[in-house]
Amino acid sequence: MPRNKKKTENKSPVVAPGMYDFLEQDATPEEIKRGEFTRVTMLSYDETH
Repeated sequence: MPRNKKKTENKSPVVAPGMYDFLEQDATPEEIKRGEFTRVTMLSYDETH
């Protein structure tokens, strides 16, 4: 591969299986100030008969 070609970066987030517990953590004030947070909406479907 020629050295002058730039590598393309994968910018999509990747989460390993079983690592979803961090989604329940609140962003720190520093992360919010830097814009490093994601709004998470939890949808719960409760079907009763």
